Amino acid sequence: MNAPPADAAPLADAAPLVELVDVGKNYGSVLALRDVSLLVEAGAISCVLGDNGAGKSTLIKIIAGLHAHDAGSYRIAGEEVRLSSPREALDRGIATVYQDLAVVPLMPVWRNFFLGSELGRFRMDVPTMRATTRDALLRMGIDLRDVDQPIGTLSGGERQCVAIARAIHFGAKVLVLDEPTAALGVKQSGVVLKYVAAARDAGLGVVLITHNPHHAYLVGDRFLLLKRGRMAGSHTRAEITLEQLTAEMAGGSELAELSHELRRAGVAPPESESGADGT
Repeated sequence: MNAPPADAAPLADAAPLVELVDVGKNYGSVLALRDVSLLVEAGAISCVLGDNGAGKSTLIKIIAGLHAHDAGSYRIAGEEVRLSSPREALDRGIATVYQDLAVVPLMPVWRNFFLGSELGRFRMDVPTMRATTRDALLRMGIDLRDVDQPIGTLSGGERQCVAIARAIHFGAKVLVLDEPTAALGVKQSGVVLKYVAAARDAGLGVVLITHNPHHAYLVGDRFLLLKRGRMAGSHTRAEITLEQLTAEMAGGSELAELSHELRRAGVAPPESESGADGT
């Protein structure tokens, strides 16, 4: 898989597709997000990384219009907004693909592709929907055996790819992907990341939510790290290496302190012993 080309940066004078500045969100007395900023540009992938409870889900809900932010500013194409529903976000070109995909497993691929957006006034135009689904998938490089097969018979990676192709077909400008590789093996993860990169190359702004720094670094242009609802780091690809990103994601100094405590307690081998045989 190819890394993003160095000359793929959008024009400096173009307004970002999505920009969050010092956004915050409270649920009663519970602080879910505070002072979080995110930039999403056309033809670029912004990765949001963090462990469980870091605030990734809350950030997705704000971008997708499910929950309104309490502090900071949210801009779409330079316009300050306060979204009241996912439909409003979708109308503004923001499509969110959640981890569970929200598909109907026993329905065919084409039926899921057009779910909620069926063609035909009095009866469904099935031939057109079948052909459109097949063509949309082929444009993304996805060659399914049969669009009439139940979508539940596809692999997890293939279902993710269908969801990405659907969002692009229906005019998404920003694609938000919630942990698309979380439940997939190495090969299927690679397939999904290939189509994530294809969405970027098609000019979309992509927000990739993940807890895997290796997957993020394969395709990412920007990296936002969250920890307990706050920003733990924000970097462009040129500013950070995979090793540094992994260390920040793993907790860096906290991980070193834990390792030291475990060695003192005799749970972990001394540093001089680990790796002494070259392994």
